[in-house]
Amino acid sequence: MKVEKALDPTSLVARIVAELRANPEAQEMLLRVLLTNEFLGMPARLDRIEKDVAELKVDVAALKADMAKVKTDVAELKTDMAEVKTDVAELKTDMAEVKADVAELKTDMAEVKTDVGALKGRDLEYGLHRRIDVLASQEFGLRRPEIVQAPVLVPLSDFRNEVEDAAEDGRITEKQRTRIHNTDVVIHAQRKTDRVPVWVAIEASHTVHNNDISRARASADALRAVFGEEAVAVAAGYSISAADAERAEAAGVEYLEV
Repeated sequence: MKVEKALDPTSLVARIVAELRANPEAQEMLLRVLLTNEFLGMPARLDRIEKDVAELKVDVAALKADMAKVKTDVAELKTDMAEVKTDVAELKTDMAEVKADVAELKTDMAEVKTDVGALKGRDLEYGLHRRIDVLASQEFGLRRPEIVQAPVLVPLSDFRNEVEDAAEDGRITEKQRTRIHNTDVVIHAQRKTDRVPVWVAIEASHTVHNNDISRARASADALRAVFGEEAVAVAAGYSISAADAERAEAAGVEYLEV
């Protein structure tokens, strides 16, 4: 039996390649012999990977588009927030101006009320001056009333001098001197029944309150200390509360409704 000489590896491979090229069906059979199932399945897996990569690229593109929209929305939100901050700042400024206007209005209203109160009080004092003869006679039983101090006239010099002398020699205090000079109306008259000299200290107010009662009482007491004569305290006004009427009676102050 004749033994064939073995081909060298290079020749063998060249011969196999030539046979495979001549017979394509044999290529697949050889691959199945030489390669494992994992290698044989590589094309299919590569196809799936390429498909997954393609889908991933689509998802990434969509994500990028979403991120771009988010960035746009954030930019718009920042712009809106900036506008809101501006509006809030303007609103705060407007509110500050409104508060200032309201405060100014309150001040003006307070001044108006003060002025109206002063006008009403002044009108009341003038009314007392015009009707003093009738009031002194009918309300207090006095005759020959003489107004020595009132808003419409300069206090009589003899009256002022006597008050100043009393303050200097200590018959009255400086506070009492000031109270006399600040009394709305001071009258000197005679009582009808016995001709006894009487001083009348009148505090006038649109509505008589406790402070009007206290001032009238203090003025009458100071006049009595200066002249040593009887002095009547009077609080005159358009109205008085029940509580203040009781206070006036307790303090010995006459209420005169005008």
